[in-house]
Amino acid sequence: MMVLHHSPTSPYVRKVIVLLDEAGQSDTVRLAHATGTPVDPGTMPVGANPLGKIPALERPDGCTLYDSRVITRYLATLTPKGAPDFYPDGPRLWEVLTLESTADGIVDAAILMRYETALRPAEQQSSAWIEGQWGKVSRALDALESRWMAHLAGPLGMGHRSCLNQKGATDSGAFFSSNLLERRSIHKPAVCPLCIQAALDF
Repeated sequence: MMVLHHSPTSPYVRKVIVLLDEAGQSDTVRLAHATGTPVDPGTMPVGANPLGKIPALERPDGCTLYDSRVITRYLATLTPKGAPDFYPDGPRLWEVLTLESTADGIVDAAILMRYETALRPAEQQSSAWIEGQWGKVSRALDALESRWMAHLAGPLGMGHRSCLNQKGATDSGAFFSSNLLERRSIHKPAVCPLCIQAALDF
């Protein structure tokens, strides 16, 4: 049986769990809880993933897989429903992968902001760093609104699931969602309904 090193608070793990559930594969994986931070690996599976990050998927017949996009792509090939339900064939695959990367990048930026305010003493926090992360979030949301709405209106794929996964980007939902709403209303009133709902659902 495969072992998935996880934490229920991780948005990257959540994406893997969603795929397992939708693909009917939940009973093929045993969950192993792990916790840690960038400054303290804690119980993170550093033996399985030298980067000390989750999710990490240990397989009985191959190397340990890590990075949620690698894991979901692998699991999609095993699903009885067929990989195209998550990662389609043909040119649309590259759109799905790019959309997934964009959505994950929003999560990355949100988590970096959370680490900056939660792990650093106030006197060491960098407002320029936080603003830089907000810039990534804003540009990514602009891209979703201007380039990706037609794709998002199409068949459900891993890109859609990754966008919806944004709502679990940090455990400080009030901070992230209120700041996101304020910033988007000031800088760009037409907010992507999918993204703003994800923020409100934090």
